[in-house]
Amino acid sequence: MYAIPLADDAELRPLEPWQAEEFLTHIERARPNVDPWIPWATRSSDLASARATLQGYADRQATDTGRIFGIWDAGTLVGGVMFVRFDAAGGNCEIGVWAEAAGEGRGLISAAVRHLIDYALVERGMHRVEWYSSSRNARSRAVAQRMGMHLDGVLREYSLYNGVRHDYEVWSLLAHEWKTP
Repeated sequence: MYAIPLADDAELRPLEPWQAEEFLTHIERARPNVDPWIPWATRSSDLASARATLQGYADRQATDTGRIFGIWDAGTLVGGVMFVRFDAAGGNCEIGVWAEAAGEGRGLISAAVRHLIDYALVERGMHRVEWYSSSRNARSRAVAQRMGMHLDGVLREYSLYNGVRHDYEVWSLLAHEWKTP
């Protein structure tokens, strides 16, 4: 297994189905931060559903259409990043993130997202990275802005989640706009 250093004692690693128990424990700690925004986190409510979430991303990895990574700080899973969609032929991908409180405020999410953007645009030759988030999710918007993404538009009342219609912002970054860290 490989690990990419993000900060002192923090690293980015693949998150795989055999880690479902650790993932579920982490998601339980993260619920206050993620449940308002991330449907798959809400669906990961027991060991079987957590394993299914991770297996879904393992299946996407096997077909080169998505991938999920965890962020460990001092050996504890505190958040993660993912390619929600990865369309190598079309040159487009979507990145998503999540974190529990212990994973916030140290730049770990931003560092991990930079690695994914660099991988997609530089190593894989993708043309466009996308970022979708509820207009109500200020922390997500801030990450998109830190990465130099551009707001393409707002999809009004795009998503019904937890009984609430959410406007979704669509952010993007094109390959020629990316400044390799």
